[in-house]
Order: sequence, then structure tokens, then C-alpha cells
Amino acid sequence: MTTRATNGNGERRVQPPSSSNPRQQHHQQHHQQQQHHQHYYPPSSSSSASFKGCCCCLFLLFSFLALLILAVVLVVVLAVKPKKPQFDLQQVGVQYMGISASPPNPTATPSTDPSSPPPPQTASLSLNIRMLFSAVNPNKVGIKYGESRFTVMYRGIPLGKASVPGFYQEAHSVRQVVANIAVDRVNLLQANAADLIRDASLNDRVELRVLGDVGAKIRVLNFDSPGVQVSVDCAIVISPRKQSLTYKQCGFDGLSV
Repeated sequence: MTTRATNGNGERRVQPPSSSNPRQQHHQQHHQQQQHHQHYYPPSSSSSASFKGCCCCLFLLFSFLALLILAVVLVVVLAVKPKKPQFDLQQVGVQYMGISASPPNPTATPSTDPSSPPPPQTASLSLNIRMLFSAVNPNKVGIKYGESRFTVMYRGIPLGKASVPGFYQEAHSVRQVVANIAVDRVNLLQANAADLIRDASLNDRVELRVLGDVGAKIRVLNFDSPGVQVSVDCAIVISPRKQSLTYKQCGFDGLSV
């Protein structure tokens, strides 16, 4: 509502309408709030879009790095052309071999039936041999060997084991590896004992088998490749009378050398 006021000189002033009306104040506040809401945009949508963009950039970066590493590895493998190392048994030194036969149990009652088998006989074998292996690395890079284990067997019966600590071999090099096996009075029963006594006394030959697995990894730029396994399978014949090796033949991964 417009009001008029008279000052001391008799002039009239027109005063603006008073805003003391509560309805008008509420209407003005509501109108201002509507204008404020019309121009307000929540920041959540922009922040989520930027987060997704960062995730996509990181994914692309890691994918590119993985492909780059794979390409470098393939180039190195094609340039190096890795080959399996060669592990050969060069020499076998017989330090001692002894065979002792035990007679049948004297307390056992002999059978009167001639067709019945004789009482069981036992024999013990003592052995001390030194095996010299030759490790050949034909590659342009070095090879890292793990611990190697070898087993000496007689007709499928394990007699003793030997282990060789792991080592590193330079490229295009040959290294000698020594393994000692000591067998102390291993008892063989019945058929195996009879075969051992017959082979030693009549034929002067005891055939043994040396089995082993050699684990190796090719090292390129301080990185080790997946392990390769070299299997060693050697047949050796020892003369108990001469205390020496009379025959040796080895095979690696099914290939006789």
C-alpha cells in the first residue's frame, strides 16, 4: 500500500509500499528459491564422469605396458633361440664295492620234499662311487640350475641317493659337476640276492642304473625363464673283482647319447 507523508515545508513524499506483509515476503522468498533451483546443477555427475575417464586411462596405460613387455620378451626369445642344456655322465670312479652273502637260517627245518624251493638267501651290498657329470650350455645366455638329485638302483631297487647343489653357468661354457653315492650294506632278499650273487661271482659284472632330474632356467636380462627338465638315465656296469667301471651308456629325455 502506497503512503503519503507531509514534511515541514508542506511537501508531500510518496513512500514505497511497505514489505511488512508476511504473504508478500513468503512469495518473494519462494520466487527466489525457484530461480536458485533453476540455475543449480549438482556436481555428482561431473565427478563420476571424471572418475570413469581416469579408470579408462589407467586401463589403457597398463594394457599398453603389458603389450610392450610381451613384445620385448618375444623379441629377446627369437634373438636368443634358447636350447636345452646337456647333462652327461662322463666318468664313474668305483672307490669300493663289496658283496656279502648270508647263508640260510640254520634254525630252519629243511624240507624233505625235493620240489620245494630252498630256504631264502639274503645278500648285502656296499658301494661307494664318484660320478663326474659334464654340464654344457649351448645358449647365448646363462643358465641357472636348481638342486639335482640322482638315484642308484639295482633291478628296480633303490640303493642310494646323491644331490648336487644348484649353480649358475655362463653362456657357451662347460662345467664339471661331481656327485658321490655311498651305500652301506643294503640288504637284498631272495631273488634279487640270488641275482646279485650270481652276477658278481659268475659273471663278474653288476649292472646298476643311475636316474636323475636336472632342473634348469635360462636367464635373460636378470629374468629367469620357465623351468626346463633334463632327465638323466644311465646304465653302468661295475666289475667287483677289478673294482672298476666296464660299461656306461646314458640317455637324456629318451635320446641315447
